[in-house]
Parts: sequence; C-alpha cells; structure tokens
Amino acid sequence: MAKSEKKKMAARPRKPSVKAAGKPSKAKKMQVAKAVVAPKPSDIAVLDRLFAIIEERRHADPEISHSARLLSRGPAKVAQKFGEEAVECLIEAVAGNHDALVAESADVLYHLLVLWVSAGVTSNEVWTELVRREGISGIAEKAARPRPVVAAKFGTSKIP
Repeated sequence: MAKSEKKKMAARPRKPSVKAAGKPSKAKKMQVAKAVVAPKPSDIAVLDRLFAIIEERRHADPEISHSARLLSRGPAKVAQKFGEEAVECLIEAVAGNHDALVAESADVLYHLLVLWVSAGVTSNEVWTELVRREGISGIAEKAARPRPVVAAKFGTSKIP
C-alpha cells in the first residue's frame, strides 16, 4: 500500500469495534454514556444564578471564596485572568480537544461573569444588548457602531 493510501486510511474515522458475541465495545459504551442531553429551561438560567453568586461573594472572605479572591485583586488582575482562560479555550479549540474545550469554555464564562461584576456590568445589561442585536445582521450591526477616535485619526480601530 502506498504512503498516501496509508495516510488516507489513518485519517478516516474508525468505527468502534464489536466483540465476537455482538456486544458493543467499551469505546462505544463510552460514546453512549457521553450522549448530549439538551439543557432544561431551568438550566439555561445558570449564568444568571452564577452571576448572582459572584456578586454575593464580592464581599466574602478571599481566603474561602475564589470569586472574592479574584475580585479583591482588582479589575486589571480579573481581566488578566479572563484573558488567560480565553487563551486556554482557544488552544483547546484549535487542538480539537472537545471535552477540554467544553471545560475551558465553562471557565471562560465564569471568568467573564467575574469581569462583569468587577467592572459594574450587570448580566441584564448584556442580555438586553444581545436581544437588541437579535435578528440584525452582524455585518450591519458592526457597520452601525461609532468609529473610535483612534480609527478616525489613524484609519484603523486597532491601537497603533
């Protein structure tokens, strides 16, 4: 078999093996166990519940509350931690690590909520903005945004 054919064979997804008795393999059982379950309507409010907990923990003892510890370090450290978590999430996405991406995505969402609390932004403000944008083309919405002063002076929205 030529090298290119071997590469093609290796790149093809493999079907889980079936034991001689016709029972599914351990790999197949694990796939079934990981079946995606749609969140219940009550689960969708998890971000609002988590936001409320983070707000409550703002004044808690930083020795016993991770949220309080993060918030006590100030907005710059909170933003730095959010950035670190976002990079970890990106790395897992690019690497194609599904389970790690799910876990890192949860970390990113948590640290984003901590950032909002630190900056005095409420979750309702963000949800309202998302509802406002709903149904609007992303291209049209972005074109309607005011250009930053930097863009007017240097012809770019990026800081030179």
